[in-house]
Formats: sequence, C-alpha cells, structure tokens
Amino acid sequence: MSITKTTTAKPIKEFAQNEKDTGSTPIQVASLTAKIKHLTEHLKIHRKDFDCELSLTKMVNRRKKLLAYLKKKNEKSYLELIKKLGLRK
Repeated sequence: MSITKTTTAKPIKEFAQNEKDTGSTPIQVASLTAKIKHLTEHLKIHRKDFDCELSLTKMVNRRKKLLAYLKKKNEKSYLELIKKLGLRK
C-alpha cells in the first residue's frame, strides 16, 4: 500500500493545461489531495505510524498554502478546483 506514480499520474492528466504541464498549482493541489487520501486510509489501519502522521500534516499544510495562493491569483480556477476535488472552502 504505497504511493505510486499511477496514484499521482491521474491528477496530472486531469488538470494539466498541456502535456508537459506538471507543476502548475492546480496539479500540485490535486496530486497532494490524492496522496492525502492515501495516507488517511493508511493511518486508519496503522494508528501509531507517527512518521506517516507527520508527513500527512505537512502535506495538508502545503495544500492549504497552495490553495490560498490560487485563490489570491485566480479565484475562478480555485472554485473549479475545489468543486472537482470535493474539498471544502
């Protein structure tokens, strides 16, 4: 149960503006969301995995900062991304 390239490749295909786009803010947020969901499931089983818990906290904070940046720069794109990923504001 590890995070693989296929786990992060799906958001890249879905949110890429062109085929070489791998680092735009929406892609980073979508990729982090996939990783966060994966780690959340892992922590439901392995409650005492504190290293994983720390990594999860870092990812959530990173996603939060990226979403704040996206909201400031392009609110329309932010709202679309939130809707597609099923996140709350």
